Amino acid sequence: MPANKTVPASLKLRLAASILAAAALLAAGPSAMAQATSRPCDADGIKDEQPGPACLLSHENIGKLNADSVYWSLYSYPSIEAAQRDKTGNSPVIKAFGSIWLFTVGPLSSRPQNGQHIADVGPISVDKNTSYDAEFLKSTFSPGMSAPIHVHSGPEAFYSVSGDTCLETPDGVQLGRGAGNSLVVRGGPPMLLMALGQEARKGFALILHDASLPPTTLVHNWVPKGLCKPGIQ
Repeated sequence: MPANKTVPASLKLRLAASILAAAALLAAGPSAMAQATSRPCDADGIKDEQPGPACLLSHENIGKLNADSVYWSLYSYPSIEAAQRDKTGNSPVIKAFGSIWLFTVGPLSSRPQNGQHIADVGPISVDKNTSYDAEFLKSTFSPGMSAPIHVHSGPEAFYSVSGDTCLETPDGVQLGRGAGNSLVVRGGPPMLLMALGQEARKGFALILHDASLPPTTLVHNWVPKGLCKPGIQ
């Protein structure tokens, strides 16, 4: 941020709240932290669309993908019934952010007949010989909020319905701006996800992980350089 600008008091309060929330998770111990990163979303979805930790929408057994890379495709529908007509295999039908969604993971293919194509996120590099599970999550972050530092046992992809995204890892920083922005990060390195901009970041995440390993592990042995911060360009 330029030296002649100051951080608004309201943003300072949100940043302080985010830090306190993360500290509370650390103090609560491993079991509480695991619940914070893998708790199921509420059935009605309304509470989970308030700012707070991510929740789990669906866990799917994908198996071997028989490819070096895949795409996460997102489609929207006028109704659950319409989405169900296009559902195949392990493609979950999701109700979130005022819409009905169908998610698919695999090669780019023909479009479903009853829905609107929204995005293809990828390519996502995978090991063709690994048996994968997929976790689909959603979250709403106020500007300045961040997730606890964690690692995944496979790649993760992000898609934002609104807001700006910043992701810092030891490899550097990735930025996504505005509705429809997407990011992909390889499995393994620790990461910090933060919402930037002026509006809430509402979005989905896909974790493709080795089915024999936990999808998410919170870690404390890496300190971000602060590459994600309010006012970053």
